[in-house]
Amino acid sequence: MDISPEVVSGAVASVSKRRRRSGREERKAERLPGEARRIAYLYIAPAFILYAAFNLWPLVQGANISLFHWDGISEGTWAGLSNYSDFFTDPLIREGYVHVLQLMLFYALFPIVLGLFLAALLSRIRIRGLTTFRLLLFLPLVITDVATAVAWTWVYDVDGPLSTFLRAVGLGRLVPAQGWLGDFNTALPAVGVFGLWGAFGFCLILFLAGVMKIPASLYEAARVDGANAVHEFFAVTLPGLRYELQVVVVLSVIDTLGTFDEIYVMTAAGRARRPRCPPTSCGAGCSRPRRSDRPPRSASP
Repeated sequence: MDISPEVVSGAVASVSKRRRRSGREERKAERLPGEARRIAYLYIAPAFILYAAFNLWPLVQGANISLFHWDGISEGTWAGLSNYSDFFTDPLIREGYVHVLQLMLFYALFPIVLGLFLAALLSRIRIRGLTTFRLLLFLPLVITDVATAVAWTWVYDVDGPLSTFLRAVGLGRLVPAQGWLGDFNTALPAVGVFGLWGAFGFCLILFLAGVMKIPASLYEAARVDGANAVHEFFAVTLPGLRYELQVVVVLSVIDTLGTFDEIYVMTAAGRARRPRCPPTSCGAGCSRPRRSDRPPRSASP
């Protein structure tokens, strides 16, 4: 029986089509759960759009604004890279970063050291009312910084509780004449103590949560080997808190670099010279007139 070439070619095409279709179905069937698929871009698109709108676009706009002299209200003028050169040469900004390094001692180093010490101490003893103790420590983080700063301003006042107590015990000579926040030499440490009070509770609570996940068998093994409290801390507690320690260090440094409202509120009223940090230094730099806009100095008669 003779078969025409058209029939043969049609049969071959249908067979190859079925093979390709079955091959695609087999490939689809072989995909494992969690395998990358293009449809994933559709799921992440809404979150990426929000992130780009509220993070990436402001970042680009900030880079653009940094190339202008602009006070936020009037029309800006082109500055080029002069703002970046002023960043490294302006004494106000340098002073702000020196102060923020000093504040890191109170906002990061001291709270971490005290938190680790008390966490190690509480890991060896059991106290009643630990939940209430944690609540009291976490309370400064719940209250707004402005409200607590106003309260601490009253504490640091010339006639406040701290100065009154020092005078009562015969240490009145230590009280500055302008108050703890009025004297430039004591204003920065006073703000630092306020930051220590606010950051200490967060560090301790995080370290206590980390200590609870350390297996008790590690402490028992260390005691069997003859380790004392110091050896237990460096061999068991500190390695077990390495992840919590990383989180606390990063968040503390970020919080210190963004310190603004505490310094502004506590040193604003009636202070001729306040300690500067990067946000307040940048604000002062924006409010100052540019060199080209400053009126010429009048000639002396």
